[in-house]
Amino acid sequence: MTRTSLTRRAMLGASALMFTGAAAAVGPALGAVSGRTAEVTSPDGRLRLRLSWGEGGPRWSVLKDRRVLMQPSPLGLVLADGRRLGPEATCEAQTRAARTDAYAPVFGTDARYDASHRELVLRFRDPATRIAFDIVARAYDAGVAIRYRMVSLPGGAARFGDELTGFLFPPGVTLYASRDEGDYQVCAPAQLAPVADPPLTESADHGPFADLPVTVKFGDGACALITESDRQVYPRAQLVAQGDALTIRTMRYPARATGWGGQDLTPPEPEFTLGVGVATPWRVLLTADRAAALMEKYGLIPSLAAPSRIKDAAWVRPGRAIRIRAPYTTEASLRTVDFAAAHKLEYVMYDAHWYGDGTDASDASYPIACLDLSRVIAYGARNDIGVILYVDRVPVSRQLEQICALYQQWGVKGVKFGFVWEGRQSDDAFILKIIETCARHKLLVNLHDDLRPAGLERTWPNYIALEGVRGNEHFPTPRHNVTLPFTRSVAGPLDYTICYANPRNQTTNAHQLAMAAVYYNPLTFLYWYDSPDKYADRPWPELRWFDECPTTWHETRGLDGEIGEYVLVARRHGQRWFIGAMTNEKARRLTCDLSFLAPGKWRAEIFRDGAPASPAWTTGVVMEEKIVDRAAVLTLNLNAAGGQAVLLTPVETA
Repeated sequence: MTRTSLTRRAMLGASALMFTGAAAAVGPALGAVSGRTAEVTSPDGRLRLRLSWGEGGPRWSVLKDRRVLMQPSPLGLVLADGRRLGPEATCEAQTRAARTDAYAPVFGTDARYDASHRELVLRFRDPATRIAFDIVARAYDAGVAIRYRMVSLPGGAARFGDELTGFLFPPGVTLYASRDEGDYQVCAPAQLAPVADPPLTESADHGPFADLPVTVKFGDGACALITESDRQVYPRAQLVAQGDALTIRTMRYPARATGWGGQDLTPPEPEFTLGVGVATPWRVLLTADRAAALMEKYGLIPSLAAPSRIKDAAWVRPGRAIRIRAPYTTEASLRTVDFAAAHKLEYVMYDAHWYGDGTDASDASYPIACLDLSRVIAYGARNDIGVILYVDRVPVSRQLEQICALYQQWGVKGVKFGFVWEGRQSDDAFILKIIETCARHKLLVNLHDDLRPAGLERTWPNYIALEGVRGNEHFPTPRHNVTLPFTRSVAGPLDYTICYANPRNQTTNAHQLAMAAVYYNPLTFLYWYDSPDKYADRPWPELRWFDECPTTWHETRGLDGEIGEYVLVARRHGQRWFIGAMTNEKARRLTCDLSFLAPGKWRAEIFRDGAPASPAWTTGVVMEEKIVDRAAVLTLNLNAAGGQAVLLTPVETA
């Protein structure tokens, strides 16, 4: 399929579109609205997003296969003075469009994302404020999305305080929600109140708020994911319970305002500005018939974001990295480059305090005296190993343009920014400035701290990774690890920082190996708390899995799994398939049907749990090899807190 432009036409009283080629003309130009309901249907006909309006304002609801997925829920915005934009507004016109489209992302979970959708735009006018705005609704096969677009504002701009966008699900659903880097709360909507970790600072949005994404599980096993896309200069969204309904709440504070020199006391921004032509982020409801299928729907979120602003992103290179840890020396750095080359990694990264006088707030434009950084960068380049530098928020706030130009001159390939604030409109504006500046200087961006994805890896492909996850800085429980594939990991790149054979891991080593395929992160950090010296004492043949496992994919299959219980996923890169399986604290036997393979013989290299040991991290990895074909069914025996990884390579025939 080829990219086509949207064809917009009005259509009165119709709820279905007929496709004739890439785009479909669907009616006369524009006309008055008939009735007080309208709906848009996904290309496959399974999803229907219905809009209604009248007393109480506009609402949206979602049906899937004629079953109510979401009951009528409110829509609208709240002005800074407290007036509600929506309840008194009248609908003036409706416009429809259809698009058949697919595109190849710079990197992703699949080689191509299906962006085909049908769109309904309702134009509203609020008589009291004289504001005209559109409600834009789209239905994709993978889910539905809705946003607001400013059409006419007195003075050209207006101040807003919040949204009215709600989500009311049928009784009996279960939520999986988290706050900051806390554990997941499993609850009914009315009980939503996840606990933040670390505890909230004074400068934070205090209340029973959940960060996006939030996963919804229905009684029959079907699932939905609430998230956002195309958030650029707009406050980040959280969810709050209002009875049994969930409502979008825009953030007033940074998600985690931590820093130095009294900077924890950050002023709130209870208001934000929107101008004419500006659209709010998409509010997305991604749907799947089973939990494991959520992983196959990842492409919807970047598909909703604006197309790439980087004309030629060929320099954006995904890959795996190992951290160079303090105390820094040139010789230790060179040894880490050698380790990276030996294990087919693409990057090494200097962590905090490599610059200036080694303090948090020092000058990031020169390295500490004991480090010959230019020598390491040159040595890395000769070995096809790029160097990434860490810089925290304090120097970047005053040196951004200077250091980006300098790092490009040095030959640095990317920057990991630490203690980044996200939440207020001003925070998102500064993040966008960081990404744009780095893009001009051909630098990858990895943002760390309490951030959440919004599809911007499409708009800015150099924005290659972000944290916002309870990863191996916390050494989470196995149950947490097998919750992530159905929650945070579906919404965007997830920088978990994988460890191996670490005494603080609560899992087996095979569980950590499998993460490289289960979690999607184009810039994957391995051996997070290690140095090359750890691996110098013996061969460690099981590290071949990390050596071979890529970070981006041409095809993803969610084979099996239940939230918080276990996961089984297969991902293809080129001709090879990489299977990852993980379980919680319960040992399991899983079956893996290989019918997704192409015809022919395949070599299966298996990395599985050895005999159970205590603690779990001391469990060895057993390596096996067998020849299989697409008729085979693998039996995967997972220890408690265990895992398994399988590399499938086509066998060459004479």
